Amino acid sequence: MDELIGRLVTNCDVERPTAEKAVGIILDFLRKEGPSDKVQALIDAMPGAEALIAANAGEVSGGMGGLMGAANRLMAAGLSMGQLQCVTRELVAHGRETAGEDTVGEIVGAIPGLSQFA
Repeated sequence: MDELIGRLVTNCDVERPTAEKAVGIILDFLRKEGPSDKVQALIDAMPGAEALIAANAGEVSGGMGGLMGAANRLMAAGLSMGQLQCVTRELVAHGRETAGEDTVGEIVGAIPGLSQFA
């Protein structure tokens, strides 16, 4: 997890606490919206992911669900739209490196609209 957080800090220009919160929010969203077996495989391939999810799991902001609800939570955590896209791209790239292209491809393909951020 430290490698991913470091990538987010460096490549997306976010502070470490914000990067950790963003990863937790995104993984929580994937767990709720994606294919459970593939998302769990991704989470299992990322040591420390469960702790970040637990620390940042929550209700969608404003009652809005899905991708827009997750985006709202990320922006409320302090990310700009550009940072949100960067963080999501980096997390997906890291997921491909750790859990494999097939696993991450199925997750991205199963969630409407996610491909525009991945």
